[in-house]
Amino acid sequence: MKKRFLYLALFTLFFNVIFIFTASAQFDFALKNTNGKTVSLTNYPNAKGYIIVFTCNHCPFAKLYPKRLNQLNKKYLALGVPLIAISSTDTIMYAEDCYDKMVSKAKSGKYDFPYLYDSAQSVARNYKAERTPQAFVIWKENDNWVVKYNGAIDDNGADPELVTEHYVANAIDELLAGNQVKQPFTRSIGCKINFRKQD
Repeated sequence: MKKRFLYLALFTLFFNVIFIFTASAQFDFALKNTNGKTVSLTNYPNAKGYIIVFTCNHCPFAKLYPKRLNQLNKKYLALGVPLIAISSTDTIMYAEDCYDKMVSKAKSGKYDFPYLYDSAQSVARNYKAERTPQAFVIWKENDNWVVKYNGAIDDNGADPELVTEHYVANAIDELLAGNQVKQPFTRSIGCKINFRKQD
């Protein structure tokens, strides 16, 4: 009987370690930034969490947010929550989203956050991202990254002056205060990410 409990305890421990490793690995990535350097979550060893935004060049909705993304990064990077933008669009369908044009967009928009090229679309698949822009707030819990928010950046893409709900900012403020996110999911309104068929 004691052996059975020992085996069960060891199996549970092994399973939990594997689960944590897998979950953490799922959300990490190593992608090329518009400055030519590779960026991953390990670039920020002291981060409490991250704002991961799937966006692109061509989407009319995504074009409304670069200034707001700069503002979010400026505010929360200093608090240990950097913003990282990722483009996972099918560049065969949308040539405007190719890497060279991403570089130009980042320069003209004066992006102060990494803008990464997910050429294989693997990161978007791992996060289960569907639209642009779509934001994820991931948070460190016991050395494991957990999604705490998924959805729209705020409730008014067309006019930032008329925003009444700052979904991403609200989620981070709640987490920094040690509280649970009151609204962990909203519907992201934007262009659909078209995934290429995998071999």
